[in-house]
Amino acid sequence: MSGADGRKKVVVFDYGFGNVRSAERALARVGADVEITRDFDRAMNADGLLVPGVGAFAACMKGLQQARGHWIIDRRLSGGRPVMGICVGMQILFERGIEHGVETEGLDEWPGVVAPLKAPVVPHMGWNTVKAPEGSELFAGLDTDARFYFVHSYAVHEWSLEITNPAIRAPKVTWAAHGEPFVAAVENGALWATQFHPEKSGDAGAQLLTNWIETL
Repeated sequence: MSGADGRKKVVVFDYGFGNVRSAERALARVGADVEITRDFDRAMNADGLLVPGVGAFAACMKGLQQARGHWIIDRRLSGGRPVMGICVGMQILFERGIEHGVETEGLDEWPGVVAPLKAPVVPHMGWNTVKAPEGSELFAGLDTDARFYFVHSYAVHEWSLEITNPAIRAPKVTWAAHGEPFVAAVENGALWATQFHPEKSGDAGAQLLTNWIETL
């Protein structure tokens, strides 16, 4: 669905729980043709779908379901169409979230539980480095000391999806630490996600978004 000018069409999915304007500006900065919408057909037909997220896990899931976002994400991934989640937009891709003792089912694209960070200072707010795996496409061209902007009190602390079939490409998992290690990003076929905010991460975030756009 690239435009006549060759730019990739990206929809920022607007379900009421994300920094859609900052995401729009960041994507436009790296050359994407960006639209903010919850329109089903536009979200389905875009080259890439960006799913932001801020606030509580349960509220984001409710808003996503009311906008049929869960169905759109599933249908896109079934056809190998790229989807990227950011912050809580990443967290809801996991099996479930636990907030204040209440469990909420996520999209279950990956096994794992989103649980409170155990750290001296919460939320984890500010710049931090990450440890990306060898061969990462998401972090290509970025120095190992590149810093990204985080704002969160919950995270996934364990990665339990193990791929033993050599014919299947294993997900690439990036880690960060704040009090304890947590999953900072995942690259898994057509589904990529970051716990940090690339749209607020300056030049490093712009390079990361460029890397995603180049795969569309």
